[in-house]
Amino acid sequence: MSSCCTPGHGHASTLTISLAPPAPRPQSAVRVARQLIDLPGGLFLMGTDDPDGFPADGEGPVREVELAPFRIAPTTVTNAQFATFAKATGYVSEAERFGFSFVFEGLLPDDIAAVSPTVDAVPWWHAVSGATWRHPEGAGSSITTRQNHPVVHVSWNDAQAYCAWSGTRLPTEAEWEYAARGGLEQRRYPWGDELAPAGRYMCNIWRGDFPTLNTADDGYEGTAPVKSFRPNGYGLYNVVGNVWEWCADWFTPESSRVMRGGSYLCHDSYCNRYRVAARSRNTPDSSTGNIGFRVAAAAGSPR
Repeated sequence: MSSCCTPGHGHASTLTISLAPPAPRPQSAVRVARQLIDLPGGLFLMGTDDPDGFPADGEGPVREVELAPFRIAPTTVTNAQFATFAKATGYVSEAERFGFSFVFEGLLPDDIAAVSPTVDAVPWWHAVSGATWRHPEGAGSSITTRQNHPVVHVSWNDAQAYCAWSGTRLPTEAEWEYAARGGLEQRRYPWGDELAPAGRYMCNIWRGDFPTLNTADDGYEGTAPVKSFRPNGYGLYNVVGNVWEWCADWFTPESSRVMRGGSYLCHDSYCNRYRVAARSRNTPDSSTGNIGFRVAAAAGSPR
C-alpha cells in the first residue's frame, strides 16, 4: 500500500531481509548520538481539527498526550551519514536489492523518463532502474554534491538498520509531532500559522502549479541541505517540507508505517501535508526520492 503522496513497492512478502547483529559502534556512530537534542516531554496537544486537513488520514481529534523525556536529531540523516553506515557495515538498501526506486518525473532526464514505467494513480512517479540512495535519479546521477542533503530512497527497514548501527531509534509519531511543534501549541506550522510570514519562505515545498510547473522560488527544486531555513523553537530543521520522515508507528496494523512532515513535492492543491499535524503512510519496504528519516533515542542514552 502507498499513500496519495508517494508510491510504494508493495513487495514486503517477496523479499526477505536478514540483518546481521550490528557491529560495535565506531566513533562516527557515537557522534550521531552526541548530536541529539534533549527534550523534556510532558503534556501537549496532538493532532488537529483543521478544516483544511485530511480527516481520513486520522489527523484528529485534538487530544492531550503525555510523553517521557527523549532525544531527537536536529536534522534528517544525511547522505554522508548514511554512506558512513553503509561503508562500515556493508549494508545494501532495499532499493538496491529490488533494482529500482521511484523518482519524480520532473527530476529525470527525458531519456530515462521515457523508459521508466509510471504509477497509474500518480503518473508523475517513475519506477527508475538503478535509482538508489547513491544514485537518486538513476544511472548517471550522484550524491557527490549532495553530501549534506537528506538521504532518500531509504525504506523504513533501511532506517531501522541505520538506527541499530548508530544506537538510536526512529521517533514515535507522538514524539515527532511534539518535537516538530517546537513548543508552539496547535499552530499549523512549526513557526506559526502563516506559510510565509512577511513573505519569508520557511520550508522547501512545491511552488507553482503541481505537477507541471515548479518555480523553485524557495531555492530548491528537489531536496535541500538538511540545515536549510530557520530551525523551530527546539532547534529542529526542516521538519516540514524537504522529505517525508519515517516514524516508528504502524499507520495500519501490519501494513503501512507512518510518515510525517511532507516533502518538496507537497502543494496545497494536491498534498497539503506540510502541516505539523498531517500524516501519511507507506509500506515498510517502500522507497522514493522524497522519503528520509531522522533518529531519536531515550533520555539518558549514551552520548
